[in-house]
Amino acid sequence: MEGNPSNKVSPQFGEREQRAGTYTAHKWIDNSTEISSDNDVLIRIYFLEDNSIRFRYATLGYFEDDFSYAIDPNRPPKYIKPKVELQQNDIVLKTDSLTVRVSKEHFSVRIYDQEGKVLLEDEKGFHWEDNVKEGGDIVQMTKKLRKQETFFGLGDKPVPENLRGKRFQNWGMDEYGFHANTDPLYKNINFFLAKNKKCSYGIFFDNTFRTHYDFGKERDDAFSFWAEGGEMNFYFFYGETLLEISSQYTRLTGTPEMPPLWALGYQQCKWSYYPEEQVKEITSKLRKLRIPCDAIYLDIDYMDGFRCFTWDKEKFPDPKRMVDELSADGFKTMVIIDPGIKIDKEYPIFTEALEKDYFCRSADGPYIKGKVWPGDCYFPDFTKPEVREWWSGLYKELIEEIGIAGVWNDMNEPALFEIDGKTLPTSVRHDYDGHPCSHRKAHNVYGMQMARATYDGVRKFAGDRRPLVITRSGYSGLQRFSSVWTGDNIASWEHLKIAHVQTQRLSISGISFNGSDIGGFTESPEPELFARWIQQAIFHPFFRTHSSGDHGDQEPWSFGEETLNITRKFIELRYKLLPSIYTAFYQYYKNGTPMLRPLAFSKGASRMYDYRKDECYFGDHILFCPILEKGQREKVVYLPEGNWFDYSSGARMRGNRPHRVPAAIDDMPIYIREGAVQIEFPIQQYIGEKEIDIVDLKVYFKDGKEISYFYSDAYDGHSYLEGDFRFSKFTLEGNDDQIKVSHEFSGEHKSKHKSFELEFIGLPFKIKRVIIDGHEWGATGKGNLSQPLYRIPFDFKEIILEAEVGTQESRFKPMITVLNEDYEIPQLNRTRRIAA
Repeated sequence: MEGNPSNKVSPQFGEREQRAGTYTAHKWIDNSTEISSDNDVLIRIYFLEDNSIRFRYATLGYFEDDFSYAIDPNRPPKYIKPKVELQQNDIVLKTDSLTVRVSKEHFSVRIYDQEGKVLLEDEKGFHWEDNVKEGGDIVQMTKKLRKQETFFGLGDKPVPENLRGKRFQNWGMDEYGFHANTDPLYKNINFFLAKNKKCSYGIFFDNTFRTHYDFGKERDDAFSFWAEGGEMNFYFFYGETLLEISSQYTRLTGTPEMPPLWALGYQQCKWSYYPEEQVKEITSKLRKLRIPCDAIYLDIDYMDGFRCFTWDKEKFPDPKRMVDELSADGFKTMVIIDPGIKIDKEYPIFTEALEKDYFCRSADGPYIKGKVWPGDCYFPDFTKPEVREWWSGLYKELIEEIGIAGVWNDMNEPALFEIDGKTLPTSVRHDYDGHPCSHRKAHNVYGMQMARATYDGVRKFAGDRRPLVITRSGYSGLQRFSSVWTGDNIASWEHLKIAHVQTQRLSISGISFNGSDIGGFTESPEPELFARWIQQAIFHPFFRTHSSGDHGDQEPWSFGEETLNITRKFIELRYKLLPSIYTAFYQYYKNGTPMLRPLAFSKGASRMYDYRKDECYFGDHILFCPILEKGQREKVVYLPEGNWFDYSSGARMRGNRPHRVPAAIDDMPIYIREGAVQIEFPIQQYIGEKEIDIVDLKVYFKDGKEISYFYSDAYDGHSYLEGDFRFSKFTLEGNDDQIKVSHEFSGEHKSKHKSFELEFIGLPFKIKRVIIDGHEWGATGKGNLSQPLYRIPFDFKEIILEAEVGTQESRFKPMITVLNEDYEIPQLNRTRRIAA
């Protein structure tokens, strides 16, 4: 291990910057090792499971209450007590996995792995200065930055994946029609990941004040993060891959419950569909044109004068009847709710909140007034438990009585019109769950706490139905309560690229249930742009078209017959792929695994992958590469390690190299990892339209071993929490002589799916024998797989296909040109299906 760095040249500190003094003592307290100094600076170091360490610093000799909105209370961290050793220059804390060395002078910190390799070390380390304007401290942390280190994460930043050389801040803002590099935006996700030659790690800075991040912009040998108040309180995550680190953070801050399957279907929205006749016209046309769709949205115009929890009875004379009729046609109805409550003495919700003192006040007492859609409004303090409980109760009529399926929270940064800063003044006071504070501390969690109250209400009154909540703003951990969309984007090719970046960045930052407004919210997309956006968005977990009515129609039929057919084709593909999407969601729910992942997140990813922008993993075995340029009909796709199958043609393609592939307007490059076992549904117009007793089982050949998963349950309701689910594990083992698929499953769910229709893709031989659960089934057509094969039981345990001797083909045959070189791709060889 390295020795004490105090003999090295120290970083330069400004006149106002302060740092820790000299070590005086240490003790074990509250699951941490607390180290104190001679100038009252304290540091607490907590070792957590899964290679995680938490650091807290105090500058006045004591710590405030340990309270966080971000940490999932249902998954409290497990702590490990380290061995502590006093050395001449350092205090050394050791566990089986990690070692922390804290310098006795100034508490400079270095973190090592078990082999003694430095993972992360301070440059200036912890320092602070007085916040002369606002009071308290500006707390700062500066770490050493290695050459070629790359950074990822921070939520919804609209910039290329690698954050190196850039500076950001988190302070939730309504940025209508934002552009690339706009900062800050709506969400406040204080988590980032880093990768260098030596290791990968992540940092979560749990501080809700306005926070800042500098990834080598000011100095190329240091990166920093700091906050304009509060405590220096951060978590360090270490793992073999960025994927592991993202999962550690997500498990700490929590995952959502499983969504109803319909919430992963296509959803149609506009500002605004009204009156009722127009809503029915849209839904009827979706069904007539056979465009699968599960949800229709009502924006603010359904309300009476934009008053939340009311209906405009001229536009919607009988909401319950309408919702029931839409439900009978397979549509769930979603409504928007904003935080601003109209100041109106004839409005019962306003008068009740006023009477109970539920609105935000300024520091000297008066309620804070701001203009939003209803005009002058007051704003509930969602950081107060009684207010959240009251707010959740307001959903009784919408959810329980009328039958609304879910709620969309907008404007909840909170956004205000006609005011400096576009939000509540920083002097506004909040309860902060019994830790009174100003809006400086509460601003970044306001949207999250509104979504939390909304989730509680929808959950409370939905009976055994699973809720769908959507929020525009929030803080780390918001994913426990809500899905998100990326905000008020623009119908432009720039924003198509931004959507691709933002959805991945949100996913690796703990928020997998996300998507963009397909086609753009403002302005009007050209047909080609809309087609490409739909193609990309079939892999966004939240799959919704939304637009501003001021800019024209944006339904699938609005752009001509060719675009309509492309849109239908890809929405149908989304419904076919729902088993993979639902399974990836289960892995996210259970393990914190991001559903969307850049190439850099794969195991053993080369440094080159850190700079790939277009290719993206969905779950374990799907890779897609959207077309992001106008007029582009050819694309260079870099396939990562292993071999891959083109989804459309079934052609096998070598990995770890670039390929030049065609990109017709009605196609998008999609690839399946060799060895994958893929489940697909039949096309439905909405979830529940068909009783699905037969599902497709596609098996992609591999010379080697691969594991795949499939999760199913009742697709709604909460019985899965009691074990009413089925989680299947498929293990494929293949070679030139045979292929074997083993099937294990757990859970008590009695599935409505009764059988698989089996399809093998890419077999390099003709079949001699097919053995299923020990019984020979006999190949058809003398082993020629161009002939029909079999329908097999849903509960099969093992399939073995044995090769006919002498039929093994050369694994790869030339089919396409890869940049300037020819590589071998096999001829398509697939089985077909047969009715029972």
